Amino acid sequence: MAINKPVRTDVLGIPVDCITMDGAVDYATRLIDENKKACYILAINPEKVMALLKNTSLFKTFSSAELLIPDGIGVVMAMRWLHGLETVRVPGSELMPRLCAMAAEKGYGIFLYGSQEDVNHGSAEKLNQMYPGLKIAGRANGYLKEEEMPELVKQINASGAKILFVALGSPKQEQWIQKWSDKLDVNIIQGIGGTLDTIVGTVKRAPAFFCRFGLEWFYRLVTNPQRASRQKALPVFAWKVIKEKVKGKK
Repeated sequence: MAINKPVRTDVLGIPVDCITMDGAVDYATRLIDENKKACYILAINPEKVMALLKNTSLFKTFSSAELLIPDGIGVVMAMRWLHGLETVRVPGSELMPRLCAMAAEKGYGIFLYGSQEDVNHGSAEKLNQMYPGLKIAGRANGYLKEEEMPELVKQINASGAKILFVALGSPKQEQWIQKWSDKLDVNIIQGIGGTLDTIVGTVKRAPAFFCRFGLEWFYRLVTNPQRASRQKALPVFAWKVIKEKVKGKK
């Protein structure tokens, strides 16, 4: 029986799926149940949209993803405004633990690849505490050399993990997934950025108030001004969306 794919639309020509958090978890579960191989999940936010508009190779990688979650509130608002879609934000940092909860319930193994060794190790311990019965089939920090990648792939495949989480930051994690996914036996691969740091507490998530009103980006900017250079893309993104809306009305 074919698995129904979520509705895929675009923001400024960049693909993104209209899906809820529950829908994303359910879709991933069905992909595992159908034993689909190396289906990868990536996040779309305004910064990613602007980067993909300039990078053809990275655009191809994202376009090939099984699921592109609307991670940023700016992307969600653009989907609503430009296409009239009743969509919601699906943060990758929240989807990852939801997939861990599902894996613990169903007995699926997970593999953690990326981040520093202490963060990787600490997040594995923390996830075991958060989700009793979760099987950490294997893990590896993100400081392996390129010549070590074939051995890492063998390790991942030998672990029997159903879900692989890749925490290398963007665009490195997406480039890694594109290069190695066809050699992996896992069912689901999710690029999770700095989520492991959030799990162990080295990076704090925004308080609930900021998340509720779509201001998580503002909290991160205030608490970490070094992000300013990255977030310069936000007003450019907003202006392009406005121009797209005006063009659509003509």
